Amino acid sequence: MILKKIWAHLEEFVLLPILVFQVGLIFVQVIMRYIFDNSISWSEELARYLFVWLMWFGVSYAARNRTHLRITMIRDRLPGRGAYWLELVITLVWLGFGCFVVFKGVEMVRSILRFKQVSAALGLPMQYAYLGVPLGAGLMDLRLLEILYADYLRPCIRHEIPEAPVKEGQP
Repeated sequence: MILKKIWAHLEEFVLLPILVFQVGLIFVQVIMRYIFDNSISWSEELARYLFVWLMWFGVSYAARNRTHLRITMIRDRLPGRGAYWLELVITLVWLGFGCFVVFKGVEMVRSILRFKQVSAALGLPMQYAYLGVPLGAGLMDLRLLEILYADYLRPCIRHEIPEAPVKEGQP
């Protein structure tokens, strides 16, 4: 039961603390710079790396909730079954892209690890800064597989192919 809840809200458990911390960090940096005429040397760097994690886990969040930006003009003009199969192709292409990003992201993290790169201000090993790319894309792929199962595989097993795909924003 608790694992189901964690899985259902995993992105929020990652995104919310990162966002709150990042906003607080940037706020403190602005106050330090404009009121105290002094700045924290590492805050902007950390905010950038947190943004990488925020963006890639946000991609997974949007995939889970079906809220990615998309152009639906062609799909909306197709009759029921056409729209259904077009959505399948789009989801498969998107899944392929996600797999490519995971592969290249792991390659990038391994390369950074091999060269032992560290960030300039924090001295943070750079593999931690960019590990969010393959993790977020991998989580997005898992969410897309969930969508493929719910919208295509399960109905096919039950011989219940719907007339139209699930609309954006409807989990």
